[in-house]
Amino acid sequence: MKNFLQTAADLGSMIQTITTNLKTTPLLDLHKELGAKLVPFAGWNMPIQFAGVLSEHTCVRERVGLFDVSHMGEIEVKGKDAKNFLQFLLSNNVEKMFDGSILYSLMCYETGGVVDDLLAYRFSENHYFLCVNASNSDKDYDWIARHASSFNVNIKNTSSETSQLALQGPDAKNVLQSLCDISLDDLSYYNFRKGMVNNVESLISRTGYTGEDGFELYLSPEKVSEVFRSLMEQGRSYGVQPIGLGARDTLRIEMGYPLYGNEIDNNPTPLDAGLGWVIKFDKGEFLGRGSLLKQKEQGSLRRKLVGLKLLTRGVPRAHYQVFKNGESVGEVTSGTFSPTLNTGVGLCYVSSEYSDIGNHLDVKIRDQLVATEVIQLPFVPSHVKKR
Repeated sequence: MKNFLQTAADLGSMIQTITTNLKTTPLLDLHKELGAKLVPFAGWNMPIQFAGVLSEHTCVRERVGLFDVSHMGEIEVKGKDAKNFLQFLLSNNVEKMFDGSILYSLMCYETGGVVDDLLAYRFSENHYFLCVNASNSDKDYDWIARHASSFNVNIKNTSSETSQLALQGPDAKNVLQSLCDISLDDLSYYNFRKGMVNNVESLISRTGYTGEDGFELYLSPEKVSEVFRSLMEQGRSYGVQPIGLGARDTLRIEMGYPLYGNEIDNNPTPLDAGLGWVIKFDKGEFLGRGSLLKQKEQGSLRRKLVGLKLLTRGVPRAHYQVFKNGESVGEVTSGTFSPTLNTGVGLCYVSSEYSDIGNHLDVKIRDQLVATEVIQLPFVPSHVKKR
């Protein structure tokens, strides 16, 4: 008994140490006030849910939800060679950007694997900033700085100086418009403008990771709490809810959006993940181009990322094995119960010969093989505001 009690005490002490060492956003006290369940995520103490994942997911799909995404990283790139540097650093074509535009892209290793996926924001030809994944912000900054020495640019990690909110859902524009001083009707998908939100200077971006129309706001950490409260108050008549990481994940899985560390990382390559559309080989040299071009020219991928929809009850989870005729042919990378489709869905790498739409495969769940079908991604239609 003494050993058991000592072990329990040690475990409690370890948990306390882990929790104490976690980073927090400026909204931590507000999350607690709103009844959030907090969990460690990418080194941060973040809300996993408030009212519940199902309720929050449905709120975003049908009305409007407000996310704290201040854990995301921001890295500023300034200087005479800023555009040329990012053209070399990123897989997508920075040349096609204009002031106020946003570009989804990858940073790749020389081997073709993914350092990170990110959004690039252009203020001018000499001034950009990159929004990167929370778990990668320090690694990304080191990678960017390491390759900047041959270019006339200044690199600055501005993550600690920036907070970020995401307002997502069919009513997002109605809620935000009443609080900001720019016309949101004039702001297209993947564009941004500076403006005032509740009299707070903000960068207003028509982006998100839910598949719904919405906005991401970058603003001062000192002001983010009052803006969060004002958005909640203004959205009350629309049924707004605070949204945690749980619903953020189910929403992005329904859209087939990749998550770094699940669908993309150093291995597999972006071609395996179906991200060839953000790799512009004809733009000239960029990091990873040689390896990715070699893979493309070989003309055959050994595995592909597909969407699986369960044909009976069950929920696929990451690392569950996928079978065909009793033989393992792949592995689930992300899975969940889809509230929109009322069934289990998952993203999965499978051998290329089994990746065709309509193919039937089995997922092993608790020692049972559960029937699934390969379906076209996204699992549910997108409602973002196209240009």
